Amino acid sequence: METLIYEQLDDQRVKCQICHHFCVIKEGKRGICGVRENKGGRLLSLVYPRVIARSVDPIEKKPLFHLKPGSFAYSIATVGCNFKCAFCQNADIAHMPSDNKGMIQGSGFSPEAIVNEALGTGCDSIAYTYTEPTVFVELALETAMLARKQGLLNVFVTNGYMSPQVLDMLAPVLDAANVDLKAFDDRFYKTYCKARLEPVKETIKRMKDLGILVEITTLLIPGLNDGQSDLEAMAHFIATDIGRETPWHISRFHPCYQMMDRSPTPLSSLERAYEAGRQAGLRYVYIGNVPGQSSENTYCHSCNAVLVKRYAYQIETYFQEGGKCPNCDTIAYGIY
Repeated sequence: METLIYEQLDDQRVKCQICHHFCVIKEGKRGICGVRENKGGRLLSLVYPRVIARSVDPIEKKPLFHLKPGSFAYSIATVGCNFKCAFCQNADIAHMPSDNKGMIQGSGFSPEAIVNEALGTGCDSIAYTYTEPTVFVELALETAMLARKQGLLNVFVTNGYMSPQVLDMLAPVLDAANVDLKAFDDRFYKTYCKARLEPVKETIKRMKDLGILVEITTLLIPGLNDGQSDLEAMAHFIATDIGRETPWHISRFHPCYQMMDRSPTPLSSLERAYEAGRQAGLRYVYIGNVPGQSSENTYCHSCNAVLVKRYAYQIETYFQEGGKCPNCDTIAYGIY
């Protein structure tokens, strides 16, 4: 399938407009994501509609805690990613093309079939996840438009590196996004993700301006992005530039992919980040990948009543009706 937006240059080169890399690609070559190839001066998506992963997941697994808690999301992905994270948790599919000499796998699965599966399995939403959905935006956008007509919500789990043009195309049908804010240091992004920080920050701001429900996740990696000043700066950015109501998920790192030499995140580091978020005035801060913590719960930001009690991805108690606190009638941020 031809790429949604790109520019044709001289000598059969093309400039991709899908993400902030804006790759200039020679004839016969691919972009950084590994799933867009210049064939005779036309930029083609190699993953439409080749789905590599699909599953029914609790919405809390995304993680999205403020989008219909306790509901399920029909989750899909193709191979490929526009980041090269050394700590990727889904590297087998995200980095399949780059790690396997351009290999692309996946089964043909049309937007109509995806929507029908989501409806048939009783899901309230479709999540474009596991890998970076921006690299399969043609499939995601077409599916999302059909899903919206059927009353399904659409969710991106993303690194936030999409171009402004792509975000504007998605905005009318995108209900929510969990955006990875991987660090608050451009050097970290350049070294460990082969990307930049500023476009991610701008995407998050733009999503909020467009009325998309935004939650943010930071995977805390010992010794790399867990410095106290960085945590405080990140929390301050979320609270002041994005909004105090924006949920922040602080997730525990486990050794994987090219970072097998790092230890799991100490609970003390996660708690420091949690406190940094609370001190910055964030209303909803969560610690992830550590089941049984009270910081998995959603509390009313006015009276501190428990609105949603969780254990891992399970809802144990749910006191919200329309997002309203039963004690003080304060409305919680989210879609209920």
